[in-house]
Amino acid sequence: MKYKMIVLDMDDTLLQDDHTVSEATKKALIKAQEQGVKVVLASGRPTYAMWETAKELHLSDYGSYILSFNGAKITNCRTNEEIFSSTLLPEVVHQLFELSKREKVWLHTYVGDTIITEENNPFTEIEAQITGLPIKTVPNFVDYIKDPVVKVLMVKEADILVNVEKVLQTELSEQLSVMRSKPFFLEFTEKGVTKGTSLSILIDRLGIKREEVIAMGDSYNDAAMIEFAGLGIAMGNAPDDIKQIADYVTDTNNNDGVAKAVEKFILNA
Repeated sequence: MKYKMIVLDMDDTLLQDDHTVSEATKKALIKAQEQGVKVVLASGRPTYAMWETAKELHLSDYGSYILSFNGAKITNCRTNEEIFSSTLLPEVVHQLFELSKREKVWLHTYVGDTIITEENNPFTEIEAQITGLPIKTVPNFVDYIKDPVVKVLMVKEADILVNVEKVLQTELSEQLSVMRSKPFFLEFTEKGVTKGTSLSILIDRLGIKREEVIAMGDSYNDAAMIEFAGLGIAMGNAPDDIKQIADYVTDTNNNDGVAKAVEKFILNA
């Protein structure tokens, strides 16, 4: 099979633990693009927090794309055109805020390129470090959020959040997409919006078949695109249940897992 697109999660997949792209991975992905393969970044991160990596990989030069906010936005790197966008209505965000109080977890969202929370906490600080976005602590979250937002995160220690995820996936299954991107990040987007559904929208627009797509990831918010792609690849550092749904398991993010998969299935195929 000649693959035409590689879709990559960022944190703990494309990026090493120090949040950098290794030289081997960078070279492999640029070489793949030189051969006409589209490289797509697909992350829970806000769009702003993906641009530096997109520039490093020359995505704009090769007409590639960013799927940000777990697929709630698709951006053309060459034109900066937003070709798909999904949002949550303010009343839904307010509902999630009340549920976060009930479940005794913290919550934050994004307004523009700023993280908004009513109570700053260690996990929102982690999000700020990952994304490079500033945090704004507001006195009344519900009063502050008056317009639609792209997504909402509930954050807490992993052993607490895993139970909250089970409760809210059941409670909100008819209303929202609910998934964890990291053990301590529980993400909420519009119902039906995942990296997999956005990938489907993108390849339809480009005339690429799903059989011609490779998708690589390490976490639960990557599951939909791993299952959707013609070749779904789990990282060596992924949980066992993500590895089980993949067609292939590559090396870890710290050991050039992406580069090794690109070489095996694209460059040396």
